[in-house]
Amino acid sequence: MSAVGAEVSAEVAPDHAAGYRAGRTLPFRVEVVRQLRRRRTMVIGGVLAAMPLLVLAAFAVAGTPGRADRTSFIELATASGPNFAVTMLFMGTGFMLVIPVALFCGDTVASEASWSSLRYLLAAPVPRARLLVRKFLVGLLFSAAAVTLLPLVGLLVGTMAYGWGDLKLPTGASLTAGEALPRLGVAVVFVFLSEIVIAAMAFWLSTATDAPLGAVGGAVFASIITGVLDAITALGDLRAWLPAHWQYAWADALQPRMEWGGMVQGVSLSLSYAVVLLALAFRGFTRKDVVS
Repeated sequence: MSAVGAEVSAEVAPDHAAGYRAGRTLPFRVEVVRQLRRRRTMVIGGVLAAMPLLVLAAFAVAGTPGRADRTSFIELATASGPNFAVTMLFMGTGFMLVIPVALFCGDTVASEASWSSLRYLLAAPVPRARLLVRKFLVGLLFSAAAVTLLPLVGLLVGTMAYGWGDLKLPTGASLTAGEALPRLGVAVVFVFLSEIVIAAMAFWLSTATDAPLGAVGGAVFASIITGVLDAITALGDLRAWLPAHWQYAWADALQPRMEWGGMVQGVSLSLSYAVVLLALAFRGFTRKDVVS
């Protein structure tokens, strides 16, 4: 073929297959089903659903927790179904719910690389930015389900065991069940939003390594470190810049007079860090030479 003919062929040849549409690659529903069928998803769901039953069994064996004055949510766990649900959320905040969030967002890209299937996804071809958006959104969806599942099962188990009643507060006040449920919903939403920084950290590490355990473990380790630093009172006002400092601010939603200040600061800090971490993830992955 002459040089002129080669130039003409290059001009008229399409740069992709006929019928290819980038917007149709890796449908959201397909990715959800893929992640839902994975064994780790079923295991995490089973563990979270079983935790309220284990706590209930512990109370049945050891007796009603707490002292006569009952100054914490755990000591009020057996007061009613709503109290038991709040207790499960209290127990989950800080560690138990960090693990599924880190797992769902940290395992998603790194697992594809460890299976040597990531390069085939990109050769499909799925645009890299689209793949990251799909993976992260699905990870957030399962994270939200995990954060919701624990107090929801706690509410059902607690109501069956201790009855439906008012939410008693450590301050001595109480909220009617009808008033407490929307407040509990706000608390769950806050916990999820405050965990987005962990999700973004795990996701960033997932794009940087082929080892899922390293991405998940790195995010969990970072959460533990920030919690330890927050416990050092000598840091003073610097602790307010740590996401862990605000992780229990959801308790302000369950006060007789709802307070938003701590929750707004906690969510703002979490989302701000998450934006930076996601920018690093997208920047690094779009330039990465994917060979696995």
